[in-house]
Amino acid sequence: MPPVTRKLATGPYIGAVRTPAGVVRSARAVPDLATLDARVSGCYACPRLVAWREEVARVKRASFRDEEYWGRPVPGLGPADARIAVVGLAPAAHGGNRTGRVFTGDRSGDWIFAALWRAGLANQPTSTHIGDGLELTDVRVAASVRCAPPANAPTPEERDTCSPWLARELALLPRLRVIVVLGGFGWTALWPVLAAAGYRLPRPRPAFGHGVEVDLDGPLGRVTLLGSYHVSQQNTFTGRLTEPMLDAVLSRATALAATAG
Repeated sequence: MPPVTRKLATGPYIGAVRTPAGVVRSARAVPDLATLDARVSGCYACPRLVAWREEVARVKRASFRDEEYWGRPVPGLGPADARIAVVGLAPAAHGGNRTGRVFTGDRSGDWIFAALWRAGLANQPTSTHIGDGLELTDVRVAASVRCAPPANAPTPEERDTCSPWLARELALLPRLRVIVVLGGFGWTALWPVLAAAGYRLPRPRPAFGHGVEVDLDGPLGRVTLLGSYHVSQQNTFTGRLTEPMLDAVLSRATALAATAG
């Protein structure tokens, strides 16, 4: 089955967001995940990221030259009743930026969706394109920064500009009990997001590490953060992150979510 070009789930285009202040206003007013996904997809608040994502979509990789790239910010994926959230870094230039689905179309996605399937959180071990039949259960997957960045490295300013989207996304998950954070960048990015969402943060803030657990109290009850090395090729090719290591973190997440009810 050929790749399917992604369309906004909520219908007509609702207008672009072009400034950091606009992100704050737009995210605050979002009533549900479908509207959030549409507004994220219409964000133009970071000029460097806009230029890069659109250049990549225009030039393309040779192996994908016949595909129409998404070339816009990439929304999260997963149901509103999810008790687990998985938060990564940012879309890959020829992965999510191409397919329009988070963690889809690159090796990082191969790892995370296979692990979610093994954990019983996905109905299939692969995510290749919109319309491939993938469905997630009890988990929402999102990124700290929604646009593909040059050299896979968003700036702190870009991270902070994007953070209201993630804060609102987490707030729209009323059953949320566990957040699996992939990598040190996501760990750092998440603390101001959680503060904005009303969680009481520990001082000093715990350092990132694989398998680190932190319990937080917030407006919807207790949430546990679980740290995991990122599913980047740098980590998976070198053996810093193995399948059993990732499986152990997701097994712990599902156990915690089940205990929380």
